[in-house]
Amino acid sequence: MRVLAEDDWKLWRELRLRALTEAAYAFGSTLADWQGEGDREGRWRARLALPGSYNVMVLLDGQAVGMASGTATDHDGVVELISMYVAPRGRGRGVGDRLISSIEQWARQSHARTLRLSVVEGNTNAVALYQRHGFQDLGELGDLMPDGVRREHVMTKAL
Repeated sequence: MRVLAEDDWKLWRELRLRALTEAAYAFGSTLADWQGEGDREGRWRARLALPGSYNVMVLLDGQAVGMASGTATDHDGVVELISMYVAPRGRGRGVGDRLISSIEQWARQSHARTLRLSVVEGNTNAVALYQRHGFQDLGELGDLMPDGVRREHVMTKAL
C-alpha cells in the first residue's frame, strides 16, 4: 500500500489511463477526457493535491494494481470514495479490500460519519465488494454515465 503525493503523478497517471482503457464502463470520466489536451502534468498533479483528499495505490511485485481516493464533500461529516480500480492482475487477491479499508480508516481519522460512493449499474463485482464492506444502496441515482444511458447508484456506510 502506498499513499500518493503530488509527486507520484506519473505512477497514478499510468494506472488511471489503464483503468479508463480496461474498465471504461465503470467511470464517469472517459479516456479521451484525460488524453490529448487533458494529459498535462499540472492536471495530474492537481488531482492528487485536491484539498481534503487521500489517494492510495496497491503495488504487487512493484507493479501498480489498484487505486482509490477519498475526498471531502460539501456535506458535513461525509466523505466520498472515488476513482477505485483494481487491475485484472490484482483481482481476487484482496486488493479491493485493502483499498476500501485504507479509505475507511482515513475517513474515520478525518472524523467523517458517513462514507459514500457511486457505482455504475451493472457493475455487480464492485457492488458485491462494497456490500461485503457494509455499504448499502440508498436507492438514489447518481450521475449519468458518459454513454448517456446508464446511471450511477449511490451507496453509503455509516462509520
